[in-house]
Amino acid sequence: MLAESVLEGLDPEQRAVAEAVQGPVCVLAGAGTGKTRAITHRIAYATLTGVVTPQRVLAVTFTVRAAGELRSRLRQLGAPGVQARTFHAAALRQLSYFWPRVIGGDPPKIIDSKIGLVADAARACGLSLGRTELRDVAGEIEWAKVTQHRPEDYPAAVVRAGRRPSTEVVDVARVYAMYEQLRRERNLLDFEGMLELTAAVLTEHREVANQVREQYRYFVVDEFQDVNPLQKMLLDTWLGDRDDLCVVGDPNQTIYSFTGATPSYLLGFTREHPDAKVVRLVRDYRSTPQVVRLANGVIGQAKEQRHRLELVAQRDKGPEPVFNEYDDEIAEADDTARRARKLIDEGVPAREIAILFRINAQSETYEAALAAAGVPYVLRGAERFFERPEVREAVVRLRGAARAGADAETDGTGLIMTVRHVLSGAGFSDRPPEGAGAARARWESLAALAQLAEDMAADDPKAGLPQFVAELEERAAAQHAPPLEGVTLASLHAAKGLEWDAVFLAGLAEGTLPIVYAKTPEQIEEERRLLYVGVTRARVHLTLSWALARSPGGSQLRRPSRFLDGLTGKTTTHTPARVDRAKRRVTKGPQPCRVCGRPLTAAVERKLGRCEDCPSELNEELFLALKDWRAEVSAEQRIPAYVVFTDATLQAIAEHCPESMEELARIPGVGRVKLDRYGEAVLGLCGV
Repeated sequence: MLAESVLEGLDPEQRAVAEAVQGPVCVLAGAGTGKTRAITHRIAYATLTGVVTPQRVLAVTFTVRAAGELRSRLRQLGAPGVQARTFHAAALRQLSYFWPRVIGGDPPKIIDSKIGLVADAARACGLSLGRTELRDVAGEIEWAKVTQHRPEDYPAAVVRAGRRPSTEVVDVARVYAMYEQLRRERNLLDFEGMLELTAAVLTEHREVANQVREQYRYFVVDEFQDVNPLQKMLLDTWLGDRDDLCVVGDPNQTIYSFTGATPSYLLGFTREHPDAKVVRLVRDYRSTPQVVRLANGVIGQAKEQRHRLELVAQRDKGPEPVFNEYDDEIAEADDTARRARKLIDEGVPAREIAILFRINAQSETYEAALAAAGVPYVLRGAERFFERPEVREAVVRLRGAARAGADAETDGTGLIMTVRHVLSGAGFSDRPPEGAGAARARWESLAALAQLAEDMAADDPKAGLPQFVAELEERAAAQHAPPLEGVTLASLHAAKGLEWDAVFLAGLAEGTLPIVYAKTPEQIEEERRLLYVGVTRARVHLTLSWALARSPGGSQLRRPSRFLDGLTGKTTTHTPARVDRAKRRVTKGPQPCRVCGRPLTAAVERKLGRCEDCPSELNEELFLALKDWRAEVSAEQRIPAYVVFTDATLQAIAEHCPESMEELARIPGVGRVKLDRYGEAVLGLCGV
């Protein structure tokens, strides 16, 4: 009876997934169709009917948060003990366990970020790379490793894949080779090496492979369209010759090909497993029919149609999507902030609103606009919630209060009052501080904890402080942050897997979406899928917008994204700029232009301190002298000219004409090392 109760409430397709408890299963699950519900009920049904014990199940996800969500749901369904982990967490657990037996000695240290080691490798190769170049090279090394290309293979692989790294291919290959050498010398292991080494240990040591395969006999892999060749190799090693594998994915949401992920394993699953059961989930429970219609319209223009999932809306009707056109990006951001403010005033919680964009650099304009409109916001992908100092302090206080027995015996309101009382000692109050800045950010973090207590009390009126602290510790381990009370600002990539009541898709102009460097048909199609992901994040309200010019008064030469062709109809509204920018209040956000006051988003503009098209005060003679000096230094030191100073930095120096080391140091692009190395020479050219 308990097993049968797990199947209650599932739609026919979800039930088909849950009942397919043996053999290879492929679930093609569209956005909002309840895929997590389907696979957790499948695992629970399999364990409750005795097909497999919970300890023999390994469910693999791509994020710690998703793994935590799976474990939580399985506990609620009566299936505790199931191992739900990321590929990396599962590999690390196995590698750590078997290391003393099969390898011995000190285990390598796992590195969280490649940047430091890449910087050392670049210096060893005689290259001077900036932070952006280091990040790009680290990304190229990650791509090469997950696609199983060694340093000597990298240049040819880049050509075949049509990649366009920002650093010379031969230099990336040299840095990659040195990176691997330094990593081995220092006994370090990166995430890709961890997967590779785990697979190697299982392949070379049959007794280890047998023990792992005896432990895990039943596999579920979520987001299978995002699996890369290295992860697939490890999965095959875990499986051996067995086929108790259920994969879940959506080919329409393949947006990580640039990292080495490929949908080919999902789309080719039935070729690899001819007897696989295939179930398609297309009933969309997330979005209104209006949003679903637009999503189907976006993906319906895709060149590849064989595996397209056409969603079928299950919710009641809602408002039509809104298409807005603006004179410039500032007008677009200001009006978006105004509309977000209006939704909040109408009762939509700020945490149920998101503004999504193609690249992170677009965020700063919206930060300024929201701050000026008095709308709280949070940045997705910023510092991890449970690592914030105020959150760590609050958790310590709450843990101490729980140990001291400060809990209140009540009908649920006691937990709320107790938590608020403890948080008040960390600076929390019922009213937020005025304005933006660090004080407001601290308050919002504590407010999120207070709201979480209210949510727990609503779900379980008998819950007390010990249960609340346990929930916080579990969430911290899974990096499952509570929703902050603010409008979410996020890139389209970072938004995948999330949803909101209201979504603003901003900056939908040619050159931004699709991004200007998307050249091949495959890259263009991935950009289309990125828009599809953005559209399907919205439950009810959806606004899509673009600007005809970048800066106020600029030439209005842009056009809306080609992906919107035929979809906007007569619903597009052109909204001219109505904001007096001279009086615009910017309480938080990017550096303003010293000429017109517009927030500066591009790196070159932030170096100049003004918009590129605003009038400059350039000292032409000084600028030419600086360029001549840079050419001499470049030739003498045998390094590229931009490594000395970029053109933008020289231009900023020629505009500001610094008169001291302190003034020179304030110019972006002049760090401490360059100040020590070139400061006196530059000031000499400036006449100091």
